[in-house]
Amino acid sequence: MAWPPHVAEALLLPHGARFYKCALQVNPYEYLRRHGRPSSFADEAAYNEALVQACREQGIEVIAVTDHYRVSASKGLIQAAKDAGLLAFPAFEAVTKEGVHLLCIFDLATPLETLERFIGACGIPNDDHESPTGKFDAEELLDESTAWGFICIAAHVTQNGGLLYGLKGQSRMGAWKHKLLLAAAIPGSLDAAPENLKNILRNEEPQYRRPRSVALLNASDVDGPQDIVTPGASSWIKMSDVSVEGLRQAFLDPSSRIRLASDPPPDVHSELAAIGWQGGFLDGCAVHFNENLNVLIGGRGTGKSTVIESLRYVLGLEPLGDDARKAHDGNVKSVLRSGTKISVLVRSHRPAPREYLIERTVPNPPVVRDENGGVLDLLPRDIIPRAEVYGQHEIGELAKSKEKLTRVLERFVERDPSLGQRKAEASQRLERLRARIVEVQDEQRRTTERLATLPALEETLKRFQEAGLEERLKEQSFLVREESVLDTMDERVTPINEAVELVQRTLPVDRAFLSERSLVNLPARDTLLQGSVVLEALEGRLEAGVAELRAAIDEAKEGISTIRGAWSLRQQEVQAAYEKILRELQKTRVDGEEFIRLRRQIENLRPLAERLRTLNTEMQQLRDARRSLLAEWEDIKTAEYRRLDQAAKEVTRRLARQVRVQVNYGGDREPLWQLLREQVGGRLNEAIISLKQVEQLSLRELAEACRGGKEALAQRYAIPPSQADRLAQASEQTWMTIEELELPSTTEIELNVAGEGKPSVWRRLEDLSTGQKATAVLLLLLLESDAPLIVDQPEDDLDNRFISEGVVPRMKDEKRRRQFIFATHNANIPVLADAELIVGLEAKGEADGGATIDQNHMGSIDQRPVKELVEELLEGGQEAFEVRRLKYGF
Repeated sequence: MAWPPHVAEALLLPHGARFYKCALQVNPYEYLRRHGRPSSFADEAAYNEALVQACREQGIEVIAVTDHYRVSASKGLIQAAKDAGLLAFPAFEAVTKEGVHLLCIFDLATPLETLERFIGACGIPNDDHESPTGKFDAEELLDESTAWGFICIAAHVTQNGGLLYGLKGQSRMGAWKHKLLLAAAIPGSLDAAPENLKNILRNEEPQYRRPRSVALLNASDVDGPQDIVTPGASSWIKMSDVSVEGLRQAFLDPSSRIRLASDPPPDVHSELAAIGWQGGFLDGCAVHFNENLNVLIGGRGTGKSTVIESLRYVLGLEPLGDDARKAHDGNVKSVLRSGTKISVLVRSHRPAPREYLIERTVPNPPVVRDENGGVLDLLPRDIIPRAEVYGQHEIGELAKSKEKLTRVLERFVERDPSLGQRKAEASQRLERLRARIVEVQDEQRRTTERLATLPALEETLKRFQEAGLEERLKEQSFLVREESVLDTMDERVTPINEAVELVQRTLPVDRAFLSERSLVNLPARDTLLQGSVVLEALEGRLEAGVAELRAAIDEAKEGISTIRGAWSLRQQEVQAAYEKILRELQKTRVDGEEFIRLRRQIENLRPLAERLRTLNTEMQQLRDARRSLLAEWEDIKTAEYRRLDQAAKEVTRRLARQVRVQVNYGGDREPLWQLLREQVGGRLNEAIISLKQVEQLSLRELAEACRGGKEALAQRYAIPPSQADRLAQASEQTWMTIEELELPSTTEIELNVAGEGKPSVWRRLEDLSTGQKATAVLLLLLLESDAPLIVDQPEDDLDNRFISEGVVPRMKDEKRRRQFIFATHNANIPVLADAELIVGLEAKGEADGGATIDQNHMGSIDQRPVKELVEELLEGGQEAFEVRRLKYGF
């Protein structure tokens, strides 16, 4: 898609360091001829063309042509590479007087004549000798590298002619530990290196240990296209600009910037590709983000926080806490300002690579567009879930909440969709069971209350019977009972009628999902279309069945009506006789109507006894079902806890000697206190305090104690009598709700506050300083996610020692798996963590405010303008840095 112009322009901006596949020991055609190497190429042009083509096929973008103390023979290959779009370093392979081979690589624009002059300075006056040896030893040649402007790689270091292979004793130690030897070439993985050299290469051999490890890379001899495909011929080197300085920075930070052929490729992850502003403080500005570590730097008031809050705003993410909310809202209102449009290009790699454009104009909600510009019915979180944004001091706020820390830990939990579904279903079933139990209990109570009047009514009836009224009004009594039977007939038909209506409401059966249009392009389309026939047949049979049942119900109603009509004739006869008897009884002052009313009341009550027995049976079944469901509910909750606990153990393992994490099952009891306050009410402070003292609180045991009365509560939990009585007087519904509660787990974190190399000293989060708390939390946030983490000035909440000892190493490791965007004033983050992209923001200095971003200040530390900006802004300038270095005695 053609993205909007301002987004397309953002993608053209520098986006920092990236991996280049580099072959740094490529030999020219003349080298093969001179050394008698076999070749199928008739001339140099054919060789160069084939070699360059092989490089392109293998994705190699950078080569160094390294003939032995010669450069004139390299000219044709260098030019062929440039013509094909490759970058070619001019270089030569030196052989020191001890026989050590070193690759000397110069900047791309260095004239070959300059290299010729340096070769002469090595004591090689001409190229008459097939494999000349220079006058310098390895250390002497390394000493010249700074003045001559080249960077040195120890060639095939573990093989014949290699530094570790050919040198012995003090000369080998001296050369290996030379401060200007930054890189060495090995033919494969480190694990495949000779056993006697592995510890030296790992920088673990005491006599050979260096302050900084030698960078290991694959760069073996390439004598033609057949060699370029071998794994040991090339490495991936991360640079902003392909230059000697780019190589130097890569060699200084190999864990971040060098990838061997044997190393796994970087993990793909969701990323924010670019952002642009139209209007507001950053009007016209744009950033092309790097997929790894991005660092925003600049003086105060240059818009670093505005970038962070813009990302939060366009992604629709909520701040943590009131202070963060106020800061965010203030930034949107006063700095971004109404009418400002923010555009963010998002790149997703799973399940397949795809790009989306998220746009948001203040104060409207965000809009998500696809690659064709169409507006999607999606939210930003749907396309980039788990993205996190933390403003200034927000990490410190997060550290104060054990519940929020648990949500952070949930990022490490292995997801089980079936468990979540089971949990939701169990919760719904518990809720339905609770509602039905309450209904049955209410009906039981009402039925019991009504049945309680039956003995008194029967006693009164007995007195009427003793007065001989039963016999005289026998027919009327039968009439009352018969009418009750007729009413029961109607009652039996009613639920059947309701069931038929329920079935009728499901008709017609929805078959739209089985239409030809819905199934278009599906390979099994013809097979699936048969489902429509099946459902159509079902619909037909149901409609026929409903019609038949309707007819049966109508027939039953008509039959009952006929019976009632026939019975009404008898009712009229009995009623006439009854009225005659009533007139006779009036003469004796006996109330016959009262007797009939009494008989009717008794007849209406007697079926309730059977109803009560039915209700009691149903209640027992409901309680049994609920007991089983509660057991299942507990199993689901403990299964979730075990997953969380396993995640805590994994985090502890990965952050060994830095952070320990423990999960407390049901540690957050606030939902219980809230429920008691709402559904029980009154003074419960002492009761809650008593319950807080219970180390492992079972909600089911608490509910049973409530059912057992105040004595059980007082004995089990030492709750004061008056408050225990209040709890015991609560409803069964309240006790069941207590049993169904889910008390979230809480997370306990400990931080090792001992310095590097010292015995561990573990402190709980609540016993740490604000900076130490935030350090522990940030170490968690850096782990285990494929979504961007965006943080504004984390150093505001962190202890400086922990930044360099804990946070930076973790950041360097994790940035290979996810994208980071940090705004900072602390040099440790962009420099020690080796930021792939550093973005310098500057204030415009105009009356109405605003900021600019110079393209020259977008890049990595291997670019001079960026390095100078970092020195000035974060180190106070080179002079200030040097003064501090001298004062420290470094």
